[in-house]
Amino acid sequence: MVKKTIFLMVVSIFIMSSIMSSAVCTHAADIKFHGINFPEHRIIDGKTLTLNGVALRKAMIFIKVFAGGFYLEHPTKNAKQAIESEQVKYYDLHYLTNLATAKKIQKGFIDEMEKTNPPALVKKHRAEIKQYADWLNQDMKEGSVSESIYVPGKGLTLILNGVVKGTIKDKEFARMYYTYSLGKKADKKLRKGYLGL
Repeated sequence: MVKKTIFLMVVSIFIMSSIMSSAVCTHAADIKFHGINFPEHRIIDGKTLTLNGVALRKAMIFIKVFAGGFYLEHPTKNAKQAIESEQVKYYDLHYLTNLATAKKIQKGFIDEMEKTNPPALVKKHRAEIKQYADWLNQDMKEGSVSESIYVPGKGLTLILNGVVKGTIKDKEFARMYYTYSLGKKADKKLRKGYLGL
């Protein structure tokens, strides 16, 4: 009887240790999405950002282009607030294909900026749109990472595979950039995913 009791205690301790170990290693709010792990929180420019939502960009129905995570200081499901609020914002995009050439990415960026934003703003910020597109000058192979960070007072920064390409300081351009994937004319699946809807 004593041996059985000791055995049960040892088993219970082992099970509890395993549970605690799992809890430490895997945060309940972290998300694994199309094979990419998106942690619940990221520290960007000294601020703690929370994962607002994840989305998949597809091309030609069956090609998975990238899996992206959208992080905010103050998470929201409200598109207008996500676009216009002055807070640190971060996109973390992981490419899932070898078909995302620089030429396709650049053209896609310009086309979507023109499609999702008012013509007057597109005309006003043509130089900034071209500048950002010019930075998208490398083929993004499977495993490549594209990051963009918006910091109030500093601007919108693009990082490709760990290399900083540049920063555009204009706040209005940054709002156009977020309208690209969160606005009313944006891709519905991207918008819904990034807003956590």
